[in-house]
Amino acid sequence: MLKFVKNYMDSIDGIEIYPIISLLIFFAFFVGLFWWVVTAKKAYVNKMSNIPLDNQNDMTL
Repeated sequence: MLKFVKNYMDSIDGIEIYPIISLLIFFAFFVGLFWWVVTAKKAYVNKMSNIPLDNQNDMTL
């Protein structure tokens, strides 16, 4: 089965660009995520971290 897929992929022109594009998207996403984490305001991080502990917003059914 793998030989069939490999031989089929070899016959497609220009397919070698897709792994490069995938790697660039993956790298850009995690660099952006890292940048967002580094530049996040401490007050925002503290507010978000206290949400699970906030009992005033609990809804009773």
